[in-house]
Amino acid sequence: MNAAISAPRSAVPSLAQIQALTRVDMAGVDALIRARLASDVLLINQIGEHIVAAGGKRLRPMLHLLAARALGYAGTDHLQLAAVVEFIHTATLLHDDVVDESDLRRGRKTANALWGNAASVLVGDFLYSRSFQLMVELDRMRVMRILADTTNAIAEGEVLQLLHVNNPDTDEAAYLRVIERKTAVLFAAATRLGAVLCDADAATEQAMHDYGMALGYAFQIADDVLDYTADAAALGKNLGDDLAEGKATLPLIHAMAHADAATRARLRAAVENGDTSAMPDVLAAIGSSGGIEYSRVRALDYAQAAERALDGIAANAWTDALRGLARYAVERDH
Repeated sequence: MNAAISAPRSAVPSLAQIQALTRVDMAGVDALIRARLASDVLLINQIGEHIVAAGGKRLRPMLHLLAARALGYAGTDHLQLAAVVEFIHTATLLHDDVVDESDLRRGRKTANALWGNAASVLVGDFLYSRSFQLMVELDRMRVMRILADTTNAIAEGEVLQLLHVNNPDTDEAAYLRVIERKTAVLFAAATRLGAVLCDADAATEQAMHDYGMALGYAFQIADDVLDYTADAAALGKNLGDDLAEGKATLPLIHAMAHADAATRARLRAAVENGDTSAMPDVLAAIGSSGGIEYSRVRALDYAQAAERALDGIAANAWTDALRGLARYAVERDH
């Protein structure tokens, strides 16, 4: 493994401090994203610019950059792999918004709301194929294998989630299986690939994978809690979207498991019909069952597991930042 890059140590940093630490690398990633989004097909450029302008925290590429730097990577291939991760993630968002019939993301109209479903699906396909062009340029078979397996798992997760839409019998185990494939596997690939770039030993690569996987669970459970608790303007989407889409997420799953028969019947009907008019009943049931508190504890358990995965890795500012992201994942309000 390469010697660790020298960086000043500090207490577990805030998101703003993490963003400052990665600012130079993220600027390189953003420049690469803009350059490789370019196409002589006008519509691709229009949708691409809409996506880039939407901003977002770019958490997944940031995770890759931090993992690589934490293990001493000093080259430039991490910028290209971070762009690959972001292209894959963005492609899934374009497809998700079509499947979910969403019209708002990050406080802005979705691409499908502006240009239609067909354009969104096809530009999502363009981003998938562009991500594979970028990874092939690196000419590292292990990188390609990990990302090929990851994108396949994400696609399985999308189908698995579709099978649970409007299904009130979705339990916690089924919910976690969807999270694993839809969210956690890309987090895990992002951090694991940081170790692969450094030719790290198997134990270190596994630790980075485990960190990313646990963080992905924590992030998604916390995100699902926000769908019932956040300020809509801060969240950048409509509250109750999960219910409207017929998705039973952990707060509601917990409520259904602990409700009396009459309440359970109302909740089941709300999931089966995507009935947002039932939100008062849903919120009351989640509140009385402790569904929000239970879900937050589960998210915190995963965030702490993510931090424990880093215990065997030499501490530096970059590993501090990874720990900071684990805490941010469960403490954020949007």
